[in-house]
Amino acid sequence: MAQVDAALDVIGRLDPGLSAFIEVWDEQASACEVDPGLPLAGLPIAVKGPTGIRSYAARRLIEAGAVPVGSTAVPGPGTYWQTWGLGAHGRTVNPWRADRTPGGSSAGSAVAVAAGMVSLATGSDGAGSVRIPAAWCGVFGLKTTNGLLPSPDRTGLASAGVLTPTAAQARAYLRCVLDQYEEVRVPFPVEARWSADLGFAGTDPEVEAVTRAAVERLVSAGVVRLDERPFTLLDPWEAWESVRGGEPWAGAAVRGENDRRLDALFADTQLLLTPATPNRPHGHDGPGELYSTALTWAFNLSGHPAASIPAGFTSDGCPVGLQLVATRGADVSLLEMAAAAERHAAIVRP
Repeated sequence: MAQVDAALDVIGRLDPGLSAFIEVWDEQASACEVDPGLPLAGLPIAVKGPTGIRSYAARRLIEAGAVPVGSTAVPGPGTYWQTWGLGAHGRTVNPWRADRTPGGSSAGSAVAVAAGMVSLATGSDGAGSVRIPAAWCGVFGLKTTNGLLPSPDRTGLASAGVLTPTAAQARAYLRCVLDQYEEVRVPFPVEARWSADLGFAGTDPEVEAVTRAAVERLVSAGVVRLDERPFTLLDPWEAWESVRGGEPWAGAAVRGENDRRLDALFADTQLLLTPATPNRPHGHDGPGELYSTALTWAFNLSGHPAASIPAGFTSDGCPVGLQLVATRGADVSLLEMAAAAERHAAIVRP
């Protein structure tokens, strides 16, 4: 199959320098026979981590004709900060700046898509593990509504996700993994709110400036109508940690208040816009005291679908992502809003 062979060729040339893959399945992928009538017939895909091939989403994609070409890098054992990957050739490298991490934990999936090795890679997102690497590698990343697709995570925090070059290319993923997929026509502009830090994140001023400029382009293009009232949440750090640690009652008050605020927001608003991360990609030695998850993990607790689209670059050449959050269950609508937003939040590289 031409698409598969081309993907394997690119992987063979680029992966020794980027280390996006743990394993590459050259022989199996090349020998795979697919019904040409299937919707994803012959599409090469990558799956996250050593167990990704067994995930519900991967099985559905393969049933639709996709061909898995390899498993992608995730953090190595014992790494406290989960924003890098360890592949067959060593640490996973950000394709924009080799001295920076690609983000994680879906690190290799983001790099494989950003470098053009594949046009679709699976991910999972328990605190930002799809959205963070999507932002830092300049690609699209979607975390689906919690519980929409089966997940092995017993805490309920992790949800299936996907990484693609653009939001429009992620439509194929949702069409294949959802039991019922209905086309949605979204009338624009949509009502939106903006928050640079959700009230607690301490966002890098340049990251804030890049994402705010992207929002202004969306306003000018008629994609969103911005309600300038501030929106804040309580810092979800302790609540997230308590749920992950098996003691959800410890953070119940914070979680309940944030749910109340989000329910009130989405009663008359279609999108919440924030930077995907408060910081730019950090070095391979870790982010220090910064929490790259500060703007993402609240929506793992609340269950809302959320995506990152490319928003631009900082002056040192690092990609920045704009996070879009929608009401629970509005995954298809979110994807359509993200696709429209991407067309107008054009990346301007310094």
